[in-house]
Amino acid sequence: MLLLLLAYLGGALTIASPCILPVLPFVFARAGQSFSRSGLPLLAGMAMTFALVATLAAVGGGWVVAANQYGRWLALVLMAVFGLALLLPRLAERLTHPLVSAGARLSEAAQAGGRPRPGASFLLGIATGLLWAPCAGPILGLVLTGAALQGANVASTLLLLAYAAGAATSLALALLVGGRVFTAMKRSLGVGEWIRRGLGIAMLAGVAAIASGLDTGVLAHISTVSTGGLEQVLVDRLAKPQGGGMMQSSGHPPADGADAAMRSAATDPVSQLSDEGDLPSLDGAVQWLNTPPLKAQDLRGKVVLVDFWTYSCINCLRSLPYVKAWADKYRDRGLVVIGVHAPEFAFEHDRDNVARAVRQLGIDYPVAIDNNFAIWRAFNNMYWPAHYLVDAQGRVRYHHFGEGDYAESEQAIQTLLREAGARDVATELTETQGQGVQQAARMEDEHSPETYLGYDRAERFASGQAIRDAAATYRAPAKPPVDGWGLAGTWIVGPERATLSGTSGRIVYRFHARDLHLVLGPGPDGKPVRFRVTLDGAAPGDAHGVDVAPDGGGTVTEQRLYQLVRQPGQVADRTFSVEFLDPGVAAYAFTFG
Repeated sequence: MLLLLLAYLGGALTIASPCILPVLPFVFARAGQSFSRSGLPLLAGMAMTFALVATLAAVGGGWVVAANQYGRWLALVLMAVFGLALLLPRLAERLTHPLVSAGARLSEAAQAGGRPRPGASFLLGIATGLLWAPCAGPILGLVLTGAALQGANVASTLLLLAYAAGAATSLALALLVGGRVFTAMKRSLGVGEWIRRGLGIAMLAGVAAIASGLDTGVLAHISTVSTGGLEQVLVDRLAKPQGGGMMQSSGHPPADGADAAMRSAATDPVSQLSDEGDLPSLDGAVQWLNTPPLKAQDLRGKVVLVDFWTYSCINCLRSLPYVKAWADKYRDRGLVVIGVHAPEFAFEHDRDNVARAVRQLGIDYPVAIDNNFAIWRAFNNMYWPAHYLVDAQGRVRYHHFGEGDYAESEQAIQTLLREAGARDVATELTETQGQGVQQAARMEDEHSPETYLGYDRAERFASGQAIRDAAATYRAPAKPPVDGWGLAGTWIVGPERATLSGTSGRIVYRFHARDLHLVLGPGPDGKPVRFRVTLDGAAPGDAHGVDVAPDGGGTVTEQRLYQLVRQPGQVADRTFSVEFLDPGVAAYAFTFG
């Protein structure tokens, strides 16, 4: 219920976002008419269609995406016909008979003097639901990612429906107020015909905006009202665990950068560890590393630390030195550490990639490769990284999400080991310092947010409208805004990555942080890709990352996270550029520290 409320409130906030603008003309075309027979059916059709299409899209398959795109174009045609019928009724009469009939019915339903037809309004609402592409803020990201991880089920659809219902509620209030205004204008000024034509023009302008991509591109950049901050407050206050129960969620991982907001999610004092239920099943892993398959019953009598991680996640990598140190320090006292590798990107499903990362990172404790998110769902987990502590009786007693609070987590380990009867448990706390990408972030300097390059989650793109799944030539912005990024050269922008199609190309980013990381991979043939990094147009010098030479040179040799910048001293806004000198490189996400 808490997550349903969160989704509903997130949907209600969309009235203040720019992505709602293209559908407003379609909604206000019902102004001045019976709300129950006109406005309500339209909003119901819009909410139901959005929830259905979003559910299908989230659980994936190219056919769903293609069907949705075809549906959008069919909806655009329907909207254009309706707009023309409002603007030029005589022109509508000259169209072919099926279109005349449909346009006439919709046009008649939109007339303030006629009797609204709920069926026509519901049909218009279905078309509007196909067209609506809301801005992907924290709450919608939480809902959609949960749907993608859990698959098509009632819970995912209810969350999406709650989100759409929130948006419909805001639009309903606007429609009711707008209806009174429109009625007063018609009664006092007698301009009904001009209002009808104005609505037709507005609807045609909305169709043009959607067809040209303005609804998801330019409008997202020119917004003067940002709901992201307010949404994050709602996430922080409503989505984190309350009391001692296991987190019930849609399974959304606030991938990497969003973890910072959840560092204080574990609020139980160590002296009062709660009982959060039995250790969930560890079945479902596609492979185990460093051990035969483990089951929950095999671990009775041991204190268990379950660490959800993925090897390209910067937050996971920065917490790893502590997890490894705890495994070594308390192994002989009865602690078993289990890493559950739950992939974020497609290349992290590759078992050889995971095994290589485990070797390179020096992880010697058991690791479950959870490619199907079976263990993730069993824990109702939401985050990378996430730590769960289990006592010797097999009960979950403590959890922590994200980086930080290492002292509290270690005190919880010590407490549970003593409860289990372990002797000579150390009281001093671990002091460790990660090297390279594993070095702790300097949070006072980390302002830039995690940024994805694939169109599913891309934000703040400053090279125009991205062309989906097709090669297109882009021009990098000469002066990108802070946290804005762009491409130069010929790239193919896919759902989770941008792939260089030309012989060379660049990525630019205006950032504010000590460290800049970029998840990269070579082309399908696996050949290394050379690159050159610059900061403000010059070689990075002593600001180079561990994967870059002082002159800016480097090579992409495998699919992983690369540290490209580490600034010494004072941090300021800098313009980063990486030029790839060979084709085929795939870029996934920026993270900062």
